[in-house]
Amino acid sequence: MSGARLRPVVLSIAGSDSGGGAGIQADLKAIAAMGAWGATAVTCLTSQNLLGVRSVQPTEPAILADQIDAVCEGFQVRAVKTGMLYSRELIEVVVDRIGQHRPGPLVLDPVMVATSGARLLRDDAVSSLRRDLLPLAALVTPNLEEAAILAGREVHTVPDMCEAAAAIRRLGAAAVLVKGGHLEGDAVDVLDDGSVVRELRAPRVASAGADHGTGCTLAAAIAAGLALGMAVPDAVAAAKRLLTDALLNRSSLGGGIEALDLFRHGGRVGD
Repeated sequence: MSGARLRPVVLSIAGSDSGGGAGIQADLKAIAAMGAWGATAVTCLTSQNLLGVRSVQPTEPAILADQIDAVCEGFQVRAVKTGMLYSRELIEVVVDRIGQHRPGPLVLDPVMVATSGARLLRDDAVSSLRRDLLPLAALVTPNLEEAAILAGREVHTVPDMCEAAAAIRRLGAAAVLVKGGHLEGDAVDVLDDGSVVRELRAPRVASAGADHGTGCTLAAAIAAGLALGMAVPDAVAAAKRLLTDALLNRSSLGGGIEALDLFRHGGRVGD
């Protein structure tokens, strides 16, 4: 074997964002910024830019299965991140292939609604995600709206977030990170790993609405941290630092909101 550096592989199973700000494209940037190698299985093609989503075309289930097989059979996958899964049929493929290949830990970002308001998960897929995929997750990363749907209760405050995290963990997930980005005041996330509940507080970054792709970026970076051998709390902390840097170093691309920029900070977290 050559002296080449062994770089851990993270498989992102998510939708493609033609504008590059979220989905597979955001995941690959976050994984690379953390120092890991990103591989992909595309669940949907979306036509979108920084103004919003125009259309969604789901991948044929057999094609999604073939993508996952190709990656898992050709690489030693150290972690998996799921994003936009869209339909019950595609979730069933992901559940089946994770069970078959047993790759590294799964970070489940339960993408349901785009920032622009476009629905990214069909109604009949929610129960499948909750019942079949969520119990396979090492970490689930819902925002407030997603946490409310998964937990079956309203989530408006930090105590609500703690209760929702516990309820979601009881569905089978090993750990839950409820993201409080839409709360007023300081940015507060709640991490419940089954033994400790942590409130992760940081000064809020004035983003001027530039939050497109933040959830994708965070979850993918956490998955990369796990692939690099970090424990869940350490991977979450590293991913949050990366995301804060990206929010502070946004780029204007000429149309719509500003975009996260993960590479202005001058180095990879994992190096």
